[in-house]
Amino acid sequence: MPHLAVSGVHANYGALEVLHGISFDVDRGGIVSLVGPSGSGKSTVLRTLVGLTRATRGTVEIDGDVIDYRSARAIRAARDRMAIVFQQYNLFQNMTVLRNCTLAPVKIKRRPRSEVEAEARDLLALVGLADKADAYPDELSGGQQQRVAIARALALRPDILLLDEVTSALDPELVGEVLDTIRRLSDEGMTMLLVSHEMGFVREVSNAVVFMDAGRVVETGSPAQIFDAPRSDRARDFFGKVLRH
Repeated sequence: MPHLAVSGVHANYGALEVLHGISFDVDRGGIVSLVGPSGSGKSTVLRTLVGLTRATRGTVEIDGDVIDYRSARAIRAARDRMAIVFQQYNLFQNMTVLRNCTLAPVKIKRRPRSEVEAEARDLLALVGLADKADAYPDELSGGQQQRVAIARALALRPDILLLDEVTSALDPELVGEVLDTIRRLSDEGMTMLLVSHEMGFVREVSNAVVFMDAGRVVETGSPAQIFDAPRSDRARDFFGKVLRH
């Protein structure tokens, strides 16, 4: 059974349908990457999974449990199992790194502060920032702030981590440290759904790649198949242009 199963999902922005029957599976501990041109709906898929964009048809299952997106309670439960990290880190600038990571588990999940702080320090060590717990965001580089955002998401104890172009706002020399963090999470067995334009990294870490265009899945396959032998004309055209640079 897939850890995450997305089947025939449609979604709307107001009256405009932006996802047209999206389907793919993510196995437990696997990494599936969504790739494609800008505006193809990749980030919208992640937003739909956590209920930020309205799903109108189709099903999403976690371990066989169907999420009812008509129910606010079901959406809250889904957000307990999936955490999303956006392009912008959105850290609280007036709080330390440790406080950024512990605020939601303590205030929303009502977990004991001492337990949450100990776990947050372990997570900061996992993302290579054990020595930055008492620093403030404006004392960190962009790459470090993005790694804090990943640790903050992990502090919610998600089953599945959704990563939305987490390197796109970074200077090129800072990209590598965030990608190294994702590699470490993969080694730890975290299930991840990744939207990225870093094609070399996608090829390296992904178990499967989903190529999207115009709100539709054009094709799905292994990294080798998608990059080296795409079946569709649209994918061949896209990768022919992207991989030349």
